[in-house]
Amino acid sequence: MLFKSLSTLATAAAFLAGVATADDVPAIEVVGNKFFYSNNGSQFYIKGVAYQADTANETSGSTINDPLADYDSCSRDIPYLKKLDTNVIRVYAINTSLDHTKCMEALNDADIYVIADLSAPETSINRLSPSWTVDLFNSYKEVVDSFANYTNVLGFFAGNEVTNNYTNTDASAFVKAAIRDTRDYISEKNYRSIPVGYSSNDDEDTRVKMADYFACGDDDVKADFYGINMYEWCGKSDFKTSGYADRTAEFKNLSIPVFFSEYGCNEVTPRLFTEVQALYGSNMTDVWSGGIVYMYFEETNNYGLVSIDGDDVKTLDDFNNYSSEINSISPTSANTKSYSATTSDVACPATGKYWSAATSLPPTPNGGLCSCMNAASSCVVSDDVDSDDYQDLFNYVCGEIDCSGITANGTSGEYGAYSFCTPKEQLSFVLNLYYESKGGSKANCDFSSSATLQTASTQSSCASVLSEIGSMGTNSASGSVNLGSGTETSTGSASSGASGKSSSGKSSSGSSTSSSSSASSSSTKKSAANNVKVNLAQVVFTSVISLSIAAGVGFALA
Repeated sequence: MLFKSLSTLATAAAFLAGVATADDVPAIEVVGNKFFYSNNGSQFYIKGVAYQADTANETSGSTINDPLADYDSCSRDIPYLKKLDTNVIRVYAINTSLDHTKCMEALNDADIYVIADLSAPETSINRLSPSWTVDLFNSYKEVVDSFANYTNVLGFFAGNEVTNNYTNTDASAFVKAAIRDTRDYISEKNYRSIPVGYSSNDDEDTRVKMADYFACGDDDVKADFYGINMYEWCGKSDFKTSGYADRTAEFKNLSIPVFFSEYGCNEVTPRLFTEVQALYGSNMTDVWSGGIVYMYFEETNNYGLVSIDGDDVKTLDDFNNYSSEINSISPTSANTKSYSATTSDVACPATGKYWSAATSLPPTPNGGLCSCMNAASSCVVSDDVDSDDYQDLFNYVCGEIDCSGITANGTSGEYGAYSFCTPKEQLSFVLNLYYESKGGSKANCDFSSSATLQTASTQSSCASVLSEIGSMGTNSASGSVNLGSGTETSTGSASSGASGKSSSGKSSSGSSTSSSSSASSSSTKKSAANNVKVNLAQVVFTSVISLSIAAGVGFALA
């Protein structure tokens, strides 16, 4: 990950600051298709505001302008958020190198919860070349570690509009794997049970299938909640004309909470927000759990509720109109004591023209397994080869041998055991396969000095897992890898956008925030490996090796 790592002392301080106290707001829990307060069982409706300037998503890494780390601005804005009866803010990108304690405590004191996106501009699943990697998982873990001990964290989004039309639905398999693994990580760390969900766009071809996909399956793989960025109600409309009636009918059978993760069409200005009465009214509250208005800050896209000039806050017409509407709602409220959650789960969508994501998910990224594989390889890529120069090597070698061990296909549900490793580790794996296929001759581990021989070694903790996976890397591994004090378990099948705001007039997610690289594997067979000439290119093997993560914090194996 590109953010700086917190020091041990800072991490400990953040943990202690985040430990729940008697003054903390009650945690929000999921029961059936609704949210509830954990202390008294009363229903919780999201009355939210998106709270992050667009400019924050135009930067990357440690330069992200994280609003939860800016106490001066946070404390300035909380009174205005309370005038809107806000109980949730959504933050799209987190800088984990910063301290969030003061702002999170101030929000807690104001009874405001946070839904945080786990992804960031350069650490997100790329819809054009999706992957779920060790580096990406590590970046998600850092966000979880930074916020898990704040009781006013309602949940995490594992993706935002990653799939945005029927041509890239395969990317949803990788997001669903991210939900599974993030939730497992929360459990393994003994954090409280924090819901993990997904935020989608409102694409007519995929919206129902996508909701069903994230809500289907066993509890260990399906999302805890589902958001949809909804901009159908524009100006003076009504429940039927807007499309809200149709959307409510389409989502009525979801067994998890569903809400508007963004809303507030601005085709007619100023926005009247008459949809608020419908969203929190009797026609919708059986299905929907509220929504998050886009957005707090006024910018060039004209979606703001307020304009900011230094320390001065000016409320706009949109602010006043929304305040009038949201402060007049009185939705019916259920209670866990009398509420009976639906026991019928939705079926996973069948694959076809408008849906191609497999129910078989990518394996859990396992940095220890990648280290084991790399150490056990005799022929590896030379350290002085620039990562931009890998492409020709991938193209040549994978034109000569089967590279299924490093590929991932969300349509077929086939994932190599090393599909989550770094490009360097993957390249070493296929170079070694080529070298062994040629009888282990030194001449076949040169590639114009791009490869080198090393003494292969297999630690005892690696042996059984590597044997289980097989030399081609196409079998699944059920065992764990324990190197020193670090243990990682490889789960999931082998052999078998993104960060940013919605596309409705705002910064696009997915491909706009992460590098998209693809190239076809070369079919030309060259006579000798040492004749391969490496040129400058993106690191890629076909369209399934994603280089969205150009750098990252490796899995710690002490």
